[in-house]
Amino acid sequence: MKISILTICPEMFESLPADHVIMRAQELKQLQLEIVDIRQFANGCFRKVDDSPYGGGPGMIMRVQPVVDAIRSVEADHGKTIRVAFSPAGTVYNQKLAGTFSHADHLILVCGHYEGMDERIFHHVDMAVSMGDYVMSGGEIAAMAVTDSVARLLRGVLKDGSLMEESFSDGLLEYPQYTKPVDYCGEKVPDVLLSGNHEAIRQWRREQALERTRRTRPDLMSDT
Repeated sequence: MKISILTICPEMFESLPADHVIMRAQELKQLQLEIVDIRQFANGCFRKVDDSPYGGGPGMIMRVQPVVDAIRSVEADHGKTIRVAFSPAGTVYNQKLAGTFSHADHLILVCGHYEGMDERIFHHVDMAVSMGDYVMSGGEIAAMAVTDSVARLLRGVLKDGSLMEESFSDGLLEYPQYTKPVDYCGEKVPDVLLSGNHEAIRQWRREQALERTRRTRPDLMSDT
């Protein structure tokens, strides 16, 4: 698949291709990553991408023309394309949505900035996405998070089975995990994990996943 990230801060993505998951996805030719500077599409010698809001108010608003022109510049015949703009008013991002995005041929991520984006920009995308009930200065970090979460779902990027029991894969948080040493300052690995009884281990992990989800994310239990 191809992921195109549209931003006014392209320098923030310079290290993204070095991320292990992103690098492996590109090496396997499962992912093509494109970073596009929205300022290139702004008119005038100052490449102005923002302006004050009509009706007054604090902050600056990203202008519709540069953003829409940037979107159009990356649109091509890539098969199934999903255009996403980040906004606090969008659908909250989750693992299910990551799975949906991973099946696209082309994912276009539009990073907002300043006080917000001209509402007409949202007429040119397929959906708005929120990373949660908080506000960030721009959509760049959100775009990195989406890119990583999607890339790791692409075929061959992770080892077979690595995705099967992750948090949210079956609607639950993942069970507790342990490794060496067995005893660290009196804190011991549960005996069942050392038993070699695979059915008992499976049952213990399921019970732990249910308990952890019930305790920390009860909102997920309604879907389980």
